[in-house]
Amino acid sequence: MTGWLGPDEWQAVALSLRVSLWATVLSLPLGILVAYALARGQFRGKQVLNGLVHLPLILPPVVTGYLLLLTFGRRGLIGGWLEEVFGLVLAFRWTGAVLAAAIMAFPLMVRAIRLAIEAVDPKLEQAAATLGASRIWVFVTITLPLILPGVITGAVLGFAKAMGEFGATITFVSNIPGQTQTLPSAIYTFLQVPGGEASALRLVGVSVGIAMAALLASELLARRAAKRVAGE
Repeated sequence: MTGWLGPDEWQAVALSLRVSLWATVLSLPLGILVAYALARGQFRGKQVLNGLVHLPLILPPVVTGYLLLLTFGRRGLIGGWLEEVFGLVLAFRWTGAVLAAAIMAFPLMVRAIRLAIEAVDPKLEQAAATLGASRIWVFVTITLPLILPGVITGAVLGFAKAMGEFGATITFVSNIPGQTQTLPSAIYTFLQVPGGEASALRLVGVSVGIAMAALLASELLARRAAKRVAGE
């Protein structure tokens, strides 16, 4: 691939994969927890939580990016605290791209996992609870294995969304080659310069290839997980 793509193009591909993987890995545990709370929980503010989770799907991505900049920028309430205490800077860094991608991908991830949890018969969980198992143990031994195909689907959807994220990312971390320039940002940049169409087309091909590979891999993994659950 390094021979087919130029150095700038390869940097964009590598950074996008890095950002998307980290966004998926870091948000997946929270996604499972939130999905379980929305599917099984009965608490005050549940609809508010549901609305907040899905808000990035409704808001323009640029608005989400601007809110991230206000909150996690170096002068933001949280961003300033993170830099002062941990030395962690998010705005205009690849770490900020991870945060933006994770937030934009989170609703799709949660929805897929929530649907999988709601498909599990609650009587199975109740039966385990009556035998003295704690709620956490019931989730780990009963619920999680049954929803594994949904978890895989949610992770892949989140990864694919993170790979294609543009509006929130470019607003929060800008478009700095080699630092924050992901695949969508690179394609946009190449389309703005004369003679850049060939580079943009190559990156479009890479994007389609990665997306198709991720979908095929998720289908294979989900089928294997479903067969394993059925066998058990």
